[in-house]
Amino acid sequence: MDPSVPSEERDGGGPPADRQPDWESERLAEIERLRKERIEPYARSFPGRTPLAEIARTYAHLTTDQKAEDSHCRAAGRVMSRREHGKAVFLTLRDGWDDLQIYANIDTLGETSFARLKAVNVGDIIGCEGHVFRTRRGELTIFVESWTILTKSLRPLPEKWHGLHDRETRYRQRYVDLIANPEVARRLLDRGRLVTSMRRYLEDLGFVEVETPILQPLPGGALARPFVTHHNALDTDLYLRIAPELYLKRLLVGGFDRVFEIGKNFRNEGISLVHNPEFTMMELYWAYVDYNAIMELVENMIPALAQEVTGSAQIVAGEHTIDLRAPWPRRTVDSLLHANLGLSLAAMRADPRAAKEVLREHRIDVENRDTFAMLVDKALKHVVWPAVVQPTFAIDYPVELSPLAKCSPDDPLLVERFQAIIAGREICNAFSELNDPGDQRRRFEEQARNKEAGDEEAHVLDEDFLRALEYGMPPAGGLGIGVDRLAMLFLGVESIRDVILFPQLRPERRQAAED
Repeated sequence: MDPSVPSEERDGGGPPADRQPDWESERLAEIERLRKERIEPYARSFPGRTPLAEIARTYAHLTTDQKAEDSHCRAAGRVMSRREHGKAVFLTLRDGWDDLQIYANIDTLGETSFARLKAVNVGDIIGCEGHVFRTRRGELTIFVESWTILTKSLRPLPEKWHGLHDRETRYRQRYVDLIANPEVARRLLDRGRLVTSMRRYLEDLGFVEVETPILQPLPGGALARPFVTHHNALDTDLYLRIAPELYLKRLLVGGFDRVFEIGKNFRNEGISLVHNPEFTMMELYWAYVDYNAIMELVENMIPALAQEVTGSAQIVAGEHTIDLRAPWPRRTVDSLLHANLGLSLAAMRADPRAAKEVLREHRIDVENRDTFAMLVDKALKHVVWPAVVQPTFAIDYPVELSPLAKCSPDDPLLVERFQAIIAGREICNAFSELNDPGDQRRRFEEQARNKEAGDEEAHVLDEDFLRALEYGMPPAGGLGIGVDRLAMLFLGVESIRDVILFPQLRPERRQAAED
């Protein structure tokens, strides 16, 4: 590590505007020296290289002080550390997130090439050729016979990156976080494996992957505040989708019977440990089934995905071991509210003022204008869900909370909806889908009245979707799974930012001023 790097540079800040940092001056001068010697510090390619992980696997059998015959190879990577021993030098290369040691000496390289190799900085990317051996200390190593600079690093890696307390800097400079912390990279690779496994699982069940619009003339499919943009050519406002639901249901009308989409949704809401304005959702619709079939799909798919990603259907969440294997218990929302708050849906609907007092006693922020639906939602999120550890289906929600779900045949004030709760968090949301256009219109109209009364998250009335329903949509079950939250559960992290490569952050200049 370059000791001349000022502390504000090492921690991701910047130098005073009126001077150039020492490290930059020195490295720019080194680039100039290389070019004068007709050595390009930013190479076009390095063909024929063997990944370091493959070299490590191929020659894992070597014993101490043993050289592999016919082991000539070309390798490349970022210099992560360097140790000099007189006329010899050891460097650690990192290729992706795998490390391997290389060794060079002045006798093999010659004075000029050896001097250049000694001058490389931590962070530079180099390529080398040589043979493989295991040192007396037992470390697999490439004996360098020739080498070349591939990319000169202008900015040194922050010192003691592992010890930085400013997590915001790690999220903001994710590229450095990935270089310095392979475990972060591997966790994010596991998130990718989750998506791949989910896609394969659904395709094996006969579901077809589709793509629906991200820019939509009306925001629909969820109760959320949208982002608004403007299309100049059409001279009209458009919305980033809050959910793909209404378009996927249009496909059911058109004849698809098993469809799914994995893609981005956008909600203009707050940022928290479990919320990011841009997030990934898997949403599916299955014709001719109800929410019971979707529950069976979920309780079978989730443990299968966990097995694929983590190697086990049992995971650890905090102090708890979670067994994801089916079957999962079904608990009505009414029974969960009664068990945790002593309230019933009927009591909350009949006397919202008394319900507000009970919620305030549990230190829940309640406003006088909160509707019955808002009160139920707050009670579930802040009191009920934290008490649920093992996988549980919370079923049968009040109709006011679910404008797109089919009513229960036993109680018109309830809908056939469930959420899967694991370790205190909502993992998915699902309905028996409403396909009665008259009922859907009445619910949209009720949502419109809520919006006029000040509920910014209320659903809009979508006439084209109603027209589609009037052509006839088959009975169906629908499901939405938050991919980021499922990744958090599987990988044992507490913040959604830890499973998103580039999470949304405050503008950098604003944060610097606030800090």
